[in-house]
Parts: sequence; structure tokens; C-alpha cells
Amino acid sequence: MTDEKLLTRIGGLLRQAEGTDNEHEAQAFMAAAQRLATASSIDLAVARAHDPALRKRSVPITRKITVGQAGKRGLRTFVQLFVQIARANDITCDVASNSTYVIAYGFEADIDAVQALYASLVVQMVAASSAYLKSGEYKNQTARQVVTRTEGRRRRRVVEEKPLSPITARLNFQSAFAERIGARLARARDEEREQALARDQAEGAARSSTAIALRDKEIEVADYYSSASQARGTWRPSSASAGYSSAARRAGDRAGRRARLGTEREFGAPRGALGQ
Repeated sequence: MTDEKLLTRIGGLLRQAEGTDNEHEAQAFMAAAQRLATASSIDLAVARAHDPALRKRSVPITRKITVGQAGKRGLRTFVQLFVQIARANDITCDVASNSTYVIAYGFEADIDAVQALYASLVVQMVAASSAYLKSGEYKNQTARQVVTRTEGRRRRRVVEEKPLSPITARLNFQSAFAERIGARLARARDEEREQALARDQAEGAARSSTAIALRDKEIEVADYYSSASQARGTWRPSSASAGYSSAARRAGDRAGRRARLGTEREFGAPRGALGQ
């Protein structure tokens, strides 16, 4: 299957997911989109393992993907969603220190699939979190937040319970949404891989060509990342000072379960940022 045909089929499944009001149908279409992306990735890995010429032509690449404009609030949760989708599709990411973009490392077809899934899911994440805020459900909830207190010459950080603000509610909601999406996609990927390995076993292969090809691919992407990445520091999806709301996270997790489908390194850290 060509890359264009693959993306067309993935896009078709995502549009079917978005077009149904049946939660179970939507989940089935999303899982199908991920399984299709995984199956295509496995086929390419196996083909490369048996074709030296194809192995030379098809190599890992680097691609910069813009997430949002500097100064826009909540970009970390957008990045978190992208990273969760990337992890389910054999892509390693570096993240800008201001979360405005990510650098994806991996095979071109896998990066294309990640972008297709992200384009559909980020719209759903934003819409779901906006609906949650509009419902007013968060208004009677609280959030735990780390604050700094000054007592004489001493300063100490303490955790306080505060009314849940709209921005904290949105960030917690979207963070939980992203985590749930990542878990769903990883499950669909693992199911497709298990089926591929089972087919190898059924054919009586002494050693699974699929398992070997996937392991070789993993090593190749890891080696490429080690040589290509210039990032320093560790990126985290949220900070303790942003506030934690279990209620908003539960709401986000529920939305992630209903969504209609599909340790990173940080740029700009003190020990050497990567120029664009």
C-alpha cells in the first residue's frame, strides 16, 4: 500500500468515527485506524528486512511539527496528545521548551500516520474540554496546587486546596484525555502486533520474521535518534504549580474513552538548545 493510499484509508476510518453518534462504533473505527497504521508499519519493517535495496531507500527521518503559537496557553497538553500518539506508532519526539513544536524521529509513513491521527483527535480534545467548561461541572470542585510561602527568612513550598479555575480544569481535563487516548492506541497496536506474530507461528516459522523486523526497526530508530537529536533536559506534560484536579481528570478520561478515533527530550533547556 502506498503512503497516500494508507493515509486515505486512515482518514476514511477517522471520518467514519467522527460521523457516528454510537460510542462503540466510534471506538471500533478509531482502533481500526490504529491497527491499519500498525499493520502497514509491520509490512514495511518485514519488507525492509528482506530487501537490502529497500532498506537503503527507506530510512528514519526528522520532521518538525508545529503545535501552536508562542504564548498560547495549554500547549503542553497539545504536545502531550501528540507524544502519546507518537509512542503508539514507533516515533520518538523532542519537544520545544515552550511547547510550540515537536521534532519527530522515525520512518516517514509512521510520522504521516501520527499526524493524521493527531489532526482528528486534537479537535475532539478541544471540543470536549470546552463542553466540560461550558457545563459548569468544574465550578464546585477544587484543585491541589503547590505554592511558595515566606515565613521570615524562610521560604517553603506547600500544597494548598483551592477552587478549581477554568484554566486548571481545562489543563487537567486535556491531560487525562491525552493519556487515555495513548492507552487506547497502544492497546490497538499491541493487538495488531500479536496477530502478526501469531500468523508467523501458525506458518511454522522457527523464528518470527515479524519480531526480528520490529526489533531491528526499534534499534534503527533509536540509533538514528541518538545521532540526530541535540535536545537536552527532560520534558514533562505538566508542573506541580499548575494545580491538580482529580475531578477534571476523571472527566477528561471519560472523554478520552469516548473519543472518536486515532520520556521525551526537551529543546531549550539550559544545557544546549537546538537552533531552528
